[in-house]
Amino acid sequence: MLVTRFWYIRPLDPQTILITGLTRDGLFLIEKGTITRPVKNMRWNESPVVALNNIEAMTPAERVVSGEGVGSGGLALVCPAARIREFTFSSASEAV
Repeated sequence: MLVTRFWYIRPLDPQTILITGLTRDGLFLIEKGTITRPVKNMRWNESPVVALNNIEAMTPAERVVSGEGVGSGGLALVCPAARIREFTFSSASEAV
């Protein structure tokens, strides 16, 4: 799946650094390397340590704006897009 934005990111377990959040503004199914259709937004639960260990590919870093942070405009970040195997989506969400 292609996640275009993570939102409402919150800690769950400080021992394992488990965090939760939602996808927002677009979650898309990718089949055979092609975006085939939109998918309902999802809640996810993942440790950044596990996610970093499961990175299969990354793009060069780009400047992006996060969905949360100072004011209503979010925070400016510099980060790559990443393909992560076995990322844990837990349930469908009503987030738009």
